[in-house]
Amino acid sequence: MLHSGGMDNLLSPTTGDYTGTTATTLANAVYLRLVTPLGSWWADHLLGSRLHLLAREKDVSRVYKLAQQYAEEALKQLINDKRATSVSVSVSAGNPGWAILLIDVVDAAGQKQVFKHPVRVS
Repeated sequence: MLHSGGMDNLLSPTTGDYTGTTATTLANAVYLRLVTPLGSWWADHLLGSRLHLLAREKDVSRVYKLAQQYAEEALKQLINDKRATSVSVSVSAGNPGWAILLIDVVDAAGQKQVFKHPVRVS
């Protein structure tokens, strides 16, 4: 099982590179679950999302609903693992060809964490 937090290096949701700071939140856990294609990681076939499928879709409202659904599915495992008590996802339009996921996570300690994640939609 992939666990993030504590002293892990923080990954940037924009570039996928390390930021040079440490993650003390569920940031890496959220990021990895969104960018990893579902079923592609050998150690945990349940880790990941179907968001990569949206890169070939057109930039329409139906795709925003799919992005929200795919993100919620991917992040549900954080609740199942008892690392979070709730996850909510909303979607807004970004630059042309992009959707922006706005993610609220309440961690196991009751702290609300907010994440913003870009998704290519066309």
